[in-house]
Amino acid sequence: MTLRHSFPRPILLTIQTILTGLGILLIVVTFTPVDEWWARRLAGPFNDPEGDVLIVLGAGALEDGVIGEGTYWRSVYALRAWREGSFHAIVLSGGGPAKSSVAESMLAFLVPQGVPREAIWVESQSRSTRENALFAQPILDALAGSKVLLTSDYHMFRAYHAFQKAGVRVLPRPVPDVEKRAGHWLLRWDSFLDLGMETTKIVYYYFRGWI
Repeated sequence: MTLRHSFPRPILLTIQTILTGLGILLIVVTFTPVDEWWARRLAGPFNDPEGDVLIVLGAGALEDGVIGEGTYWRSVYALRAWREGSFHAIVLSGGGPAKSSVAESMLAFLVPQGVPREAIWVESQSRSTRENALFAQPILDALAGSKVLLTSDYHMFRAYHAFQKAGVRVLPRPVPDVEKRAGHWLLRWDSFLDLGMETTKIVYYYFRGWI
């Protein structure tokens, strides 16, 4: 008995449509710049604004408190921004279930690289982007000057609007995350999944009134 005779025609057509769609998606993600385009739409302009206070959002840490890859690259770009000389304070935001928070893992990276400990404020209780904004607000209100928000390209849209919604005016300073990874075709699917998840979170935040 053939497959055609085993299933009703509508089911076969549905399976064929799904397989065709997956094939097209495979080609688009693997062989086109869709990831870069998507990430740039979420990031906005890469104009590296200067300011007085740099806000750095954590992306995650390992269970033993070791800095995660996304957090590492945000910390690297935060260090570079600090070395430009315009910032006089850095606010690190990020909690997490690890032995030390994401913010503390960034602190442990920045201080040995030459950022003065007294110039860093740590917010280590937040578990989400919305909480990053809400819990960092009291710290930021006490610090004078313009605020610049640093996070990954694909995360910037939601983060920027969450801070705006919380009443914290910031200038966005995205760092190339997906845009860099998407340059290697083996990493494009991982980037595509991150973009899809982030877009889902944007929709959720919108309907909750958080952005």
